[in-house]
Amino acid sequence: MAGKAKAVKSGADLRDQVAELAERLGLEASKEVTVGRRIWGARRRIDVVLRHPATRKSLGIECKYQGTQGTAEEKIAGTLEDIRAWPIRGIVVFAGSGFSPNMRAYLLSTGMAVELEDAGRWLELYFGL
Repeated sequence: MAGKAKAVKSGADLRDQVAELAERLGLEASKEVTVGRRIWGARRRIDVVLRHPATRKSLGIECKYQGTQGTAEEKIAGTLEDIRAWPIRGIVVFAGSGFSPNMRAYLLSTGMAVELEDAGRWLELYFGL
């Protein structure tokens, strides 16, 4: 699926592109799905929840975009921990030139993250498409 994504300009744009990619693959995509609360009481939302219509297999996706160096990197550890509390398997799809090389390497090393440009192939393998 490389080359199919448009340039990402924001986190919401990334979320929408992930949902569109999934729908092109024949998956159902729901955005901003509420699932319980975090430890401090805030509602937990999953950016995109995908479901294979035939197998009903699900996957939650947290979308992280960083166009310039900033605070998104500081939130990654908490994001990964939050995903572990979801009732379904989850990953981070990330994009943007603001992620440092070290953070990109860390994200990929967790097995819980994929860059947007690789997300199509990752989803094909996960859902058996």
